[in-house]
Amino acid sequence: QAQLVESGGGLVQAGGSLRLSCANSGRTFTGYTVGWFRQAPGKDREFMGAISWWGGTTSYVDPIKGRYTIFRDNARNTVYLEMKSLKPEDAAVYYCAATSLATATVARQYPYWGQGTQVTVSS
Repeated sequence: QAQLVESGGGLVQAGGSLRLSCANSGRTFTGYTVGWFRQAPGKDREFMGAISWWGGTTSYVDPIKGRYTIFRDNARNTVYLEMKSLKPEDAAVYYCAATSLATATVARQYPYWGQGTQVTVSS
């Protein structure tokens, strides 16, 4: 069972960068696909992208392609979301989630969730 903890959120100016971390507290990520979601106030939780457990496959939604990168360090039981060229509309609470499915792009496919980390982008 995964127990996820996100970190790395904060306030950044438009055009800036942030790296979010998702750690599987005390446990291995082996066998889990890890996805990143975000939720802005008044909006549904939105899938951003995911990485396979071996790190060989990643997928991203169009609004963040080329700006966001997901990578993982299985030795550290941590998955990262590197965000560049941030825009005010990227502001949201960002969540990581884990699933044993090889491919998963909707929230209901992920049984394990972190608590979320706030990203604020000033214009």
